[in-house]
Amino acid sequence: MSVSQLERPTLSNPEVAHTITAAGIRTNYHDVGSGDPVLLIHGSGPGVSAWANWRLVMPALSERARVIAPDMVGFGFSERPAGFHYGMDAWVRQAVGLLDALGIERADLVGNSFGGGLALALAIRHPERVRRLVLMGSVGVPFPITRGLDAVWGYTPSVQNMRAIMDYFAFNRDLMSDDLARMRYEASIRPGFQESFSAMFPAPRQRWVDTLASAEQDIRAIPHETLIVHGREDQVIPLSNSYTLAEWIGNAQMHVYGHCGHWTQIEHAARFARLVGDFLAEAAKD
Repeated sequence: MSVSQLERPTLSNPEVAHTITAAGIRTNYHDVGSGDPVLLIHGSGPGVSAWANWRLVMPALSERARVIAPDMVGFGFSERPAGFHYGMDAWVRQAVGLLDALGIERADLVGNSFGGGLALALAIRHPERVRRLVLMGSVGVPFPITRGLDAVWGYTPSVQNMRAIMDYFAFNRDLMSDDLARMRYEASIRPGFQESFSAMFPAPRQRWVDTLASAEQDIRAIPHETLIVHGREDQVIPLSNSYTLAEWIGNAQMHVYGHCGHWTQIEHAARFARLVGDFLAEAAKD
């Protein structure tokens, strides 16, 4: 299903931006600002899109970088080919294909949750395409699936179910209004959204945690300067993941936000944007 079949671009829908073919996938992506390119890779929640994930930090990051935020295949407003086999190989191909299509030889990668696992895999398979890494609440290492992640991947559409999983995402319950739950529910039932989402992570879901993980020796070999970020109260991806990554990646530093769940880029948007912006700006001095 093409982007145009999902929803036509309108001024009233900020989630739809540019369209380009990346590794054969018609990809919806945002491209704002100028300077060194930064690729933002979203998470895997129901109804997610790049804009929904990164809307609060893109303006700040784009003040000193070129910020590119795609919808990965199966998510958002990118193409959902019939019978497509979703998996890390396909997502890495699409991400590299997007860089190729945009004429970008090397970019900084910022990955959220599922996107962190994808950023890790891309850096391992194509290290020459990566300048610096930022991993936020990241998968990519082995861990027993949490109750929160199992609920997120097992979501079935209803306002009540959306409200329940959103309570896993944020520490600050004041962010979780009924209006927001309804908005995200409506996003999750757009044509094609739930069909592709349910096809990605069927039960038993521990196997998908395992398939998104990279090998320890490959992670230990990552040479890139890496910033690891996590919310202390994250109920979706365990904080221990980030401690493991900080131990395995030689050139890593780690920042933990207190009073923060899985939505670091939303609950602490301004702080997160400053932290990431400063970290990436350091690369120009290397």
